[in-house]
Amino acid sequence: MPVPGNPSPPAESATDLFATDAYLRSFDADVVEVDREQGRVALARTAFYPGGGGQPHDLGLLSWANLSAPVTRVRREDARIWHWLDVAELPDRGVEVYGELDWERRHSLMRTHTALHILCGVIWTEFGVAVTGGNMEPGNGRLDFPLESMSTELGQRVERRINEEIAQAREVVVEFLGRETADLDPALIRTSANLIPQEIDPLRVIDIIGLDKQADGGTHVLNTADVGAVVVTGTESKGKGNKRIRLQLPDAA
Repeated sequence: MPVPGNPSPPAESATDLFATDAYLRSFDADVVEVDREQGRVALARTAFYPGGGGQPHDLGLLSWANLSAPVTRVRREDARIWHWLDVAELPDRGVEVYGELDWERRHSLMRTHTALHILCGVIWTEFGVAVTGGNMEPGNGRLDFPLESMSTELGQRVERRINEEIAQAREVVVEFLGRETADLDPALIRTSANLIPQEIDPLRVIDIIGLDKQADGGTHVLNTADVGAVVVTGTESKGKGNKRIRLQLPDAA
């Protein structure tokens, strides 16, 4: 939950339920717009994450009246979050729907996303370099770092350090920081939060207490202990000064 004393969450958090409660599995909402041509609806609020920052969009189910339809795609476009439905007839505007996430998939992504932030913290602590890119699927992910060299031995060392940090049971906190504060925070400066457009104020920040702090819009577990065991499955050179580390959560992939 947001930390007391920080700026209030932005207005979008009233509609983007995932921004303040990643553990919300179901919700009610009214349909506010219907796009029959593309087979999608926008809702007054949603717990479905629309994708971004390397984290895929959620999947799940919308139900209304005596009907239900799989949610096959979710995407933010301007102020709307659209939900694509696999159904012949969409619900009309004003209809109340009941949304349910594919929770097993979402929770796997939450664990994976937090594991990648732990990897960021470990690499920063060990080498003083910040992540430059990445991606994830449920149970596995990869990050790129501006490292000059990479080896199997280094991968084993990083794996050991990640699991040590998981065992530390560090709290994972969602904060909303005003831009003036965020732009002066050394931890956020080194993760390029200063490159985020200035009109985004406040910034949503994920703080793994004592390890890693990043501007981030995705969903995470509440404690590093909730990640479970992590295995580094590969290290690759993507060119001079660009090395890739792949990891997996064996029980979530």
